[in-house]
Amino acid sequence: MRADKNKVEPLLKTARGQVDAILKMVEDDRYCIDIINQLLAAEALIKKARKVVLKAHLEGCVLDAACSSDTEDRTEKLDEIIKLLDKMER
Repeated sequence: MRADKNKVEPLLKTARGQVDAILKMVEDDRYCIDIINQLLAAEALIKKARKVVLKAHLEGCVLDAACSSDTEDRTEKLDEIIKLLDKMER
């Protein structure tokens, strides 16, 4: 992974903590809207982590492939990005 682990890890660890807290809220039968708000907060952290990893991938792996003479690697990296964008649109 080319993304800065010092940026990604804290985001994911915080999201993990939030998910644990959300599970506790569910177990405690807390108010639905409170749970939903915490779910949104956890999702936002995961999205932010995804963006950091994706940016590093584009600036590293994809750029290297684009500048390479290896056409197979270039095609593979572009196909990966297209498939990823399709998943993200769902």
